[in-house]
Amino acid sequence: MSGPRYDTISFLSDYGLRDEFVGIVKGVIADIAPHARVIDLTHEIPPFDVRAGSLALARCISYVPSGIVLAVVDPGVGTARRAVAVSVGGGRGILIGPDNGLLSMGTALAGGADAAVVLNNQQYQLETPGATFAGRDIFAPAAAHLCNGVALTDLGEPIDPNLLLPGIVPLSRTEGDEVVAEVTWVDRYGNCQLNVGPDDVASLGARVSLEITSASGEKSRRAANVVTNFAAIGGGVGLVVDSFGMLAVCVDRGSAAAELSIAVGDAVRLAALTDSPGVTTNVALRRAKDASSGAH
Repeated sequence: MSGPRYDTISFLSDYGLRDEFVGIVKGVIADIAPHARVIDLTHEIPPFDVRAGSLALARCISYVPSGIVLAVVDPGVGTARRAVAVSVGGGRGILIGPDNGLLSMGTALAGGADAAVVLNNQQYQLETPGATFAGRDIFAPAAAHLCNGVALTDLGEPIDPNLLLPGIVPLSRTEGDEVVAEVTWVDRYGNCQLNVGPDDVASLGARVSLEITSASGEKSRRAANVVTNFAAIGGGVGLVVDSFGMLAVCVDRGSAAAELSIAVGDAVRLAALTDSPGVTTNVALRRAKDASSGAH
């Protein structure tokens, strides 16, 4: 049976770039489907962090071209966890990866699953010397064969897409007049994205207090203006509406993560700013960096 041919594979993983894993996966794809281009979304997902991979895929999914999405963050590789391919958008796209929640948010944001299969047809897999590199032996061949027009149902047994494992989505909550959020992502600039948007905190006003609780239980408090760009922060800490429409704790031309000792998973309680002396702002002066040092 033949299916649609695809030209693009968008690839996300926790493989990093130090080892040869990414290169091998792309080599397998090129050998089977030399016409397919591979777009590297990121390979710097923290090792084994399925939730971080799921959130990164959710941020990417609206911007990837039609085709195949290959996502591999697979701490359960070689176990009974299923390798799956999930059709979305009436077949305009197919997400491939482990059934461990990694694909769930991307699938939902792409409109939901139309169909899914378990990748268990060994005809479309590589012979493997071991069971710990499914990206090379199962996922990459499946992506490449789909690009060559192999039908989704030829890759393995159909399964109910409603039974795919859901992801763990961090949700904010309201407690009285305060909003309790969580740091979901720290980018390379040290901007700390929260799981709230501007509408979620509109009732708090344009200047809020932040109470940050680290994983160790240590607390710190800062004042922050809600602004639309980094320069508007000034010399302190700001809440910026980031490029994905979420609020991020930021420092202009600096790292909020380093300055405030914030990490992914830390709780941030947002409240309307009062005159409490316990709320402070960072007023340390920093020399402006050269423009060549990079932009946010």
